Parts: sequence; C-alpha cells; structure tokens
Amino acid sequence: MSAHNVYANAPLGSLIKYSDSQPKPPARFTKKLAAWERRNGVGRLVRKEPARERPTYSSPPCFTLHEGNFSSGAVILVTVMRTHSLDSDLSFEIVERPRIGQVRVLQQVGDNVELLHLAESREAAELWLAKAGYNAVLEEVTADEVGTDVVEGRAAA
Repeated sequence: MSAHNVYANAPLGSLIKYSDSQPKPPARFTKKLAAWERRNGVGRLVRKEPARERPTYSSPPCFTLHEGNFSSGAVILVTVMRTHSLDSDLSFEIVERPRIGQVRVLQQVGDNVELLHLAESREAAELWLAKAGYNAVLEEVTADEVGTDVVEGRAAA
C-alpha cells in the first residue's frame, strides 16, 4: 500500500508497518543493518498534515508515526517519531486499527491534531490525562468510523 492510502484511510491510532522490501542484512553488517532499520519498522499513526506552501518552501502532505520511547525509570528521555511524505518510496501496511470503545487523547497542534495516547477506555484516558497534565480532548473510537474504513477493496480489521 502506498503512503497515499495510509494518509487517506488510516485513522489516528492505527499501527502502521513500513518497508523498503529489502531483506534484512545479517547482524555482522552493522552499518547496513542500521540503514535497513531506518527504512523498515512499525509505528503508531499520531499526526496527519496537509501540504504547506510558504514563500521560501513547500512541503507535500505527510504523516508521523510514533515508534517508541527510551526511558530511565518512569522518565521518558527520548521519543522516536518518523515523518513520511506522500511521495515516499516505501511500502506501508495498516497492521492494526483502533478498536471500538478505545479512546484517543488528542492535542491541538497548529491547525491539526496530534494523538498523545490511545487508551482502552474513557476511564483509562481520563486517568492518563490527569497524570500527564496535558490540555487535551478525548475522542472515542466509534462503530461508524471503524465500519467505514475499507482498504484495498476489503473491510479493515
């Protein structure tokens, strides 16, 4: 699937796998392996941004995947996110969509929204929000949203 399909069809909170279709090199080739890992991975869709036109530059539509956090104890030190434009040569696959009843914690970022957390229930989302201290809104995943998602001619799981 192309980046266009992810941008158009995947709801925020979906787990997206991306790949350059190359085989994984052996571990002894550390530089090749590191390069391969930068072009192959899995992340949660946290942001979609439309094309931007500025006097000095323009950028195509893109989406951002949250790949993980590095932490020490309970403190997150580094958050790993990758942004892919719609002209990416990688292939993408929607591995998992948010389930009905899950709740997204969303924050306004400019003209767009960013997914901060995907909780199993409203109570879990409210608890996470109280601990995190963000000024955010809660949005429940509904049956209408999941039911209308169709990818590559088949209903999404």
